[in-house]
Amino acid sequence: MSSPYSDSWVYEGIVGALPGIVVNPRVALLLQFVLFEAAVLVLAVVYDLPEAAIAGTVAVVVATIGSAELIRLGDQVRDVPVPEAYRRLLFGSNIEVVLSVLAYIALITHLFVFDPGQAETPLLDALLGPDPPVLAVYLMLLILWDVCYRIGAGWWASVAALWRTVRYDFDAETRRTLRRIDGETALFGLAQAAFLPFLVGQPVLFVVVAGHIGAVVVVTGASIVLLSR
Repeated sequence: MSSPYSDSWVYEGIVGALPGIVVNPRVALLLQFVLFEAAVLVLAVVYDLPEAAIAGTVAVVVATIGSAELIRLGDQVRDVPVPEAYRRLLFGSNIEVVLSVLAYIALITHLFVFDPGQAETPLLDALLGPDPPVLAVYLMLLILWDVCYRIGAGWWASVAALWRTVRYDFDAETRRTLRRIDGETALFGLAQAAFLPFLVGQPVLFVVVAGHIGAVVVVTGASIVLLSR
C-alpha cells in the first residue's frame, strides 16, 4: 500500500508537477529570481517607485534564498537515516502551508486594515504611494505570499527538528549531519533580518518579524545543543 504522506515540500511538488516540464532546481531558482526581480524593476521604473524597488529586491532575494534552502533541506533529510515519523511530520503534514496562510492573512489584515488607521504614513503608502498602481499591488501580494510560505516552512522545520532531536537518538555521524541541517535553518531565519530596516516605523511588524527570527534561532539552537551532547 502506498503511503498517504509526501516526502517533499509543497513547493517541490508544484515545481515537479508542471506538465511536460522538467526543470533543474538551480534553473528553477534562477528563473524565480530573474522573473520576479525583472517585474519589480520594470514596475518601479514605470510607476516611479524607488522605495518599492529596493524593498521588492530584498524580498525577492530572501524568497530565493528560502527556495534554495527548502531544496537543500529536503535533499538532506531524504538522504540522512532519520525515522519515517520525522519525515512524515516535516513533509507530509503540510503544516508549513497552514502557518504560511495564517501569516499571510495576518500580514494582509495589518497592511490594509490596521496600519492605515494607526500609522502616520502607512507602509503601503510609503512603498507604493497614496494611490498604489494595481499591477504593483498585485506583484507585491504575490511576492509577500512567496516570502510568507518560506517563513512558514522555516518555522515548521525548526519545530520539527527540535521534536526529532528530543524524541530520537542518533549515531555520531547522523548527529553531525542534523546539526548542519539545523544550522542552515537558523541561518535562513537570520537572513530575514534584511526586512527589519524597512519596518523601523512599523512597531507591530518589526516586533513580529524580530520575534519570529529570534524564535527560529532559539528553537534550532536548542536542537543543535541537544545533538551536541
